[in-house]
Amino acid sequence: MTEPRTPETPAPDLTLAEIEALAVAAHAGQTDKAGRPYAEHLRAVAEGVRARGGSEEQIAAGWLHDAVEDDALSETWLADAALPPAVKAMVRALTKRPGEPVEDYTARILATPGALLVKRADLAHNADPARLAVLDPATRDRLTAKYARARALLGLPEAE
Repeated sequence: MTEPRTPETPAPDLTLAEIEALAVAAHAGQTDKAGRPYAEHLRAVAEGVRARGGSEEQIAAGWLHDAVEDDALSETWLADAALPPAVKAMVRALTKRPGEPVEDYTARILATPGALLVKRADLAHNADPARLAVLDPATRDRLTAKYARARALLGLPEAE
């Protein structure tokens, strides 16, 4: 028999499978700039983190990296979620704030343990030539420049 939860016995952290399901559900109906289901991007980022040797916490942050920024989940939800503090810190670091200079955003990522690897996987997927090729030339050029600037500020290679 399990004991009732009290403040001394908090709920166990969500599993990666639960985080994946939650992220997919939270972004349901959302699409990327090419019109593809947004969950495809989340999956690519999480898998990119895994392929780069990321920890389970970083993979979890990969699934959730856009959730607060895209209003799929609230900051209150994140604060109260059964997630390790490191996952919450990475998600907060990866959440670009309205009007925030890219220099401040990238500095926060660099200052947060684990966040750089997640952003690296995010940028790699965002800058994938196959994804960019379906966009109109003006959007493709704007995003290419945006991603190159972010990679430079983060000290990442020009392309992966």
